[in-house]
Order: sequence, then C-alpha cells, then structure tokens
Amino acid sequence: MQLIKDTHIDFIGKSKMAISISVILILAGIVSIIIQGGPKLGIDFTGGTSLQLKFEKPIKIGEIRNILSGINLGDIEIKEFATQNEVLIRIPQQAASENISQKVITELSSKISDNKLEVRMNEEVGPRIGSELRRATIWAILISLILLLIYISFRFEFKFALGGVVALFHDVMVTLSFFSWLKLDISLDVIAAFLTIIGYSLNDTIVIFDRVRENLKILRREEYINIFNVSINQTLSRTILTSLTVFIVVIILFLFGGEVIHNFSFAMVVGVIAGTYSTVFIASPIVIYWHKKKESAKRIGR
Repeated sequence: MQLIKDTHIDFIGKSKMAISISVILILAGIVSIIIQGGPKLGIDFTGGTSLQLKFEKPIKIGEIRNILSGINLGDIEIKEFATQNEVLIRIPQQAASENISQKVITELSSKISDNKLEVRMNEEVGPRIGSELRRATIWAILISLILLLIYISFRFEFKFALGGVVALFHDVMVTLSFFSWLKLDISLDVIAAFLTIIGYSLNDTIVIFDRVRENLKILRREEYINIFNVSINQTLSRTILTSLTVFIVVIILFLFGGEVIHNFSFAMVVGVIAGTYSTVFIASPIVIYWHKKKESAKRIGR
C-alpha cells in the first residue's frame, strides 16, 4: 500500500534548517539539565519506597494526598491507574523511614474506613541500589549504541553507521530535553522507552539506507545527494504509514493509559516524532557530509 506516490521533495536541501532546529533544542535541553543540577531522577535511581494500593471503591488522588500530608512524607508522588481505584505511591529516600509503608497503610485505613484497601506491591529501593541502577542504565545505552555502530558498519559502511548512531543519540537527547523542560521523572520505564525509541528509529533508518544502497547501483551517474533524495521519496509512504501507526498507539497510551505509564508514553510520543524526523534530516545528511569529506581527501591526495 502506498499512501504517497511519485514525490520529488528536496529533503536534503532542507537539512541545514532542520539540523539547526535540532541543535537549538538539544542545547536548550542541556542548559536546562545543568541549571536543574542534572536530570530529575525517580526513586528507581535515587532510592525510596513504592507502594501500590487497590481500593474497593474509586478514590481521588487529592483525598489521599490530604490524608498523608499529616505524616510528613515530603514530596511524595501519587499516580492513578486507569481503573481509578488503584494508586501508586512513591516516597523519596529522604522521607522514607523504617515501616514507612505500614504507616501509610495504617493512616489511609483509619481515615477511609469505608473504602477497604489491598496492598498490591510494596518495594523499597536503597540509595546504593539506585546508584548501581544509574551506572547500569548509562552502560546499557552506551553499549547498545556501540553495538549498533558495529552492526550498521558491517551491514553497510562506517559512514552509514555514523549517521545512524548520531541520529539515535539525537532522538534520546531531544526526548531527554523535553523531560528536563517539563521536570518529569526519569525512571526505569522511561529508560525502557529510550531503548525502544532507539530500536524504532534504527529500523526506520535502515529501511532508507537499504534503498540508498540499491539506488547507488542503479543510479550510478546520479549525484550522491540526488540518490538520497530519491531514496527518501521512494520510502516516504512506508515511513509515514509506519510512523503514523506507531504514533496513534502511543498517543492513545498517553491520553488514556493513566498516570502510571504517563512518562513512558510521553517519551514514546516525543521519540517517535524525533525518530522519524532524524532518519531523514540527521542520519542522511551526515552520511552525505562524510562522503563529501572522503571524496575531497581523495582529490587532494592525488
């Protein structure tokens, strides 16, 4: 199925403006992260207590927050599930103390005696474990990018690998920038979203690179830039259909999935847009720039 046929859009000609926008977004994000003293990390990385409670009847988050305000829990986070009678309470390490979970359960049970509650999950993360998770997360992302660099170099050429990995780094940084501006927590599920974005964006990039490789053999007399423009236009219908399908799913998750997966679905929404954009306007121009640089070096060396 082809949604769009026979387009002749000069994508590469618009890449300078697109790259400028990306650079501004990422730099603004880095400045925001520096001002805030780093990304806002959730208790998965900083330590704390997670308590998942299910009530017999629907309950409002505001009511729970008012009840718990009397036991000095600090800046707690309360998220509601889609069912509206189940909540996730996250207590930061600074406020967490011995039997803090039991204090929360006792306080809620006594103040809402007509709405029986059930403990679905009770987890504690110490600061040491949080620190280990931070290191593991950084290594997971770095190793995935290195392995992808090796894979694309093996399947195509190094210049394609470089363009692809820079595009993936771009997607993660843009998403991280939005999280910093909106002061959203980075938790393990958000890291899972980052890795999913990397996989999605890579798949889209490889489709275009594969078409470029085919066209390099078919259109030998064409200029390198023209071959990329032709390849992007030829795969444009597939790119739009795939991106639109994924975007519809993640936007539904974002709007109706509930507070618990709000950050995950938001990361996916931003990541899908950034991933589709970077395949065309980041990965491809970098490959072209690297090719031109190599060709210039060859001419100088003669």
